[in-house]
Amino acid sequence: MSRFFLGAPVALLALASCAGAPALPHGRAAPPQVSAVVVPAVASSSSARLSRKERVQRILPHNVRLQMADGDTVRRSASGVVVGSEQGSDGVVAWVITNAHAVVTEDLKEPRLRVLVDRRGDVETHEGQVVATGKVPEVDLALVKVPGLALPAVALADEAELELGEDVVVAASPFGRALSLSGGMVSQVEWDGESRRPKSVKTDAPIGYGASGGGVYSLETGRLLAVVEGYRTAQVDFAVREESYSFDVPMPGETFAAPSTKVRDFLQSKGFGRLLDHSLSGEGGVAHAAGR
Repeated sequence: MSRFFLGAPVALLALASCAGAPALPHGRAAPPQVSAVVVPAVASSSSARLSRKERVQRILPHNVRLQMADGDTVRRSASGVVVGSEQGSDGVVAWVITNAHAVVTEDLKEPRLRVLVDRRGDVETHEGQVVATGKVPEVDLALVKVPGLALPAVALADEAELELGEDVVVAASPFGRALSLSGGMVSQVEWDGESRRPKSVKTDAPIGYGASGGGVYSLETGRLLAVVEGYRTAQVDFAVREESYSFDVPMPGETFAAPSTKVRDFLQSKGFGRLLDHSLSGEGGVAHAAGR
């Protein structure tokens, strides 16, 4: 058995057009002073009166898909979740969390990171810039700045919400296509023996290549429980007319994700703690601007 990251080079067929999105040049220049949140809140508190469809619908606005292009040629794609939305002197800015392994650029001559939002047949495209990355595999997270993108920020779940059996929805864009949803539950939580904090999360919700950076949401609260990192597969070998073939089959319940605790720690360590002001408010995940 092996553990795979959820990216695939576009060269491998249409199915593989969804590798992680590598980074544009890393820059840590301080963003302009910000003054106000500009995106309306999306309610995330649970309500017995909400249908399953209504609970899923409130999760959708937080998600985007990413494309890493070499010039005009798309090489990889991935998924992302909006964790902050601010109004600065240059206009609205969204902050998107994804995987660090999805935003590498060493193999690209003219790297361009595109952030896409699908709107019933129309595709809204923005240019993104990676402003912070973690060290893979310990912290497989990256933060992307997206000027001009107006989407509500997600609320991060509390550690107490990570319970085995918690109903979840995974929102991602596998195979480089439009947003896709899958359902399941939290199948495992790995806790750190010293800090007593969650280190890793697993879900049995099925996913595919290109789901790197996708969101794992609590169906009850709409909060972000984790960010998809990869999954474990089993290799299947067979022969046809004296020719040998093999392929990898995703193992149920073996989708790995970085818990919200790790996302929170990552943002704080990289100087973006201001995006967390809303994370436990339950008001719908809109980041409060504080300047930096």
